[in-house]
Amino acid sequence: MRFLSLQGKLTLVLALVGVAAAVVALALRHWLGDLALSLLLTGLLLSVALPLLARGLTARTTALFRALAGSVTSFKDGDFSFSIATDQRDELAELVQAHNELGRVLRDERQGLFQRELLLDTVVQNTPTAIVLSEPNGHVVYANIAARQLLNGGRPLQGLAFATVVAESPAAFAHAVDDGGDALFTVALEGEDETFHFSQRSFKLQGRLHRMYLIKRMTRELSRQEVATWKKVIRVISHELNNSLAPISSLAHSGRVLSAKGDVQRLGAVFDTIEDRARHLHGFIHGYAEFAKLPQPRVDEVSWRSLLDAIARQFPGIAVGEAPVQAGWFDRGQIEQVLINLVKNAHEAGGAVEDISLRVSERPGETRIDVCDRGTGMNDAVLANALLPFYSTKRSGSGLGLALAREIAEAHGGRIILANRDGGGLCVTLVLPR
Repeated sequence: MRFLSLQGKLTLVLALVGVAAAVVALALRHWLGDLALSLLLTGLLLSVALPLLARGLTARTTALFRALAGSVTSFKDGDFSFSIATDQRDELAELVQAHNELGRVLRDERQGLFQRELLLDTVVQNTPTAIVLSEPNGHVVYANIAARQLLNGGRPLQGLAFATVVAESPAAFAHAVDDGGDALFTVALEGEDETFHFSQRSFKLQGRLHRMYLIKRMTRELSRQEVATWKKVIRVISHELNNSLAPISSLAHSGRVLSAKGDVQRLGAVFDTIEDRARHLHGFIHGYAEFAKLPQPRVDEVSWRSLLDAIARQFPGIAVGEAPVQAGWFDRGQIEQVLINLVKNAHEAGGAVEDISLRVSERPGETRIDVCDRGTGMNDAVLANALLPFYSTKRSGSGLGLALAREIAEAHGGRIILANRDGGGLCVTLVLPR
């Protein structure tokens, strides 16, 4: 606890000095008998004694300030190990205590930061994703274990020019780097094809622009996805085949029995049903074949007015917006098929026909075609999977309509966006580059 403040100490010393000066002056006057001479001698004594007294009083404080200055300099240099001891009980003691507490906090934070950096470095070094960081001049300043093994045979990459590393790597990797964005590339490693995902990003580190390169092996993941997709395709096809072949087999047996009995009148209905199931099966297989053999779009100049009128004739009653004056540039057959599928889906969503709208709007760099309805919309799970092939919530759906629309949109350099509408319904947006 504080014993006496600096102000109190200074007041006490000045009072003692004043009393001592008065006593000395009175003693000299009594001894010399001359007041002026006594005051002069007292002043001379004070001029000699006060500096010595001030030096003695401030010696510990000056030493403490010097210790504080040296400790702050150490803090500035990143050394937080210093602390100061004092037995004073005044404001300076509180300052020393605050200084020591600051040093303790900085030491703890630095230790925590060191532990986090160590943890981060351990994670980054042992991640299977290859990570390379290059400085503005293109030299590698950091590379983890996976990067060293993949790009330099396990040897360090620090200090090497990244362009040199790329030049000594397979051409597919060099092409991915030159593209400047994310890409998939395949190279032959140890006699087997390996697929990698490559991405690169720029960011500022300590005020300088750096570039980070990430290379991730994707072969196993792609293989798992491919197997999962094939399993799903097989399940869907098997389901559809069984749904058609089982009644066909049963009807064929019934036809054989009716033929043996000579009941030819009922054979017509049997053959009609067999023909209907065969037609359904043919359409199902044809749909999958069309999805698998989607040709590249043949882009050409297309009048929006003629395209919208063609859709409106096939679906009377829907609201068709104004057509842009400037012609579009796309494969009319493919885009028209997409719009037919989207309007058909809107019809089947459960809303009124007059609530279905088809509108085209132009924005900087892109054209948006919105097909909106007031049906039941989609929940979050359906929205997340609606564009995947073979995914369908309809009992008789093939799950190819929206997937085919997505394929056509992406082949044109565009995309499909699904969003529920306020007040109910769904809006499907086809975005095409202008």
